Amino acid sequence: MLLIVWIAVAVLVLLVLGTLAYNVLGAAGRLGRELRALEREAAPLLAEAQATAARAAAARAERPAASD
Repeated sequence: MLLIVWIAVAVLVLLVLGTLAYNVLGAAGRLGRELRALEREAAPLLAEAQATAARAAAARAERPAASD
């Protein structure tokens, strides 16, 4: 009788661990998809910020030359 209880406990533990692993892997996959979507959405903003920074650097570089 005790052997049956231990087998049942082992099966339940395996089911719980399997469910946890399935949920963690699913969450990791969803997180990866969300991060890729965020990168796609943020790419135009990043490009615009880099272009603005480049224009500001160019303006700073020209300003001392114009005052000479």
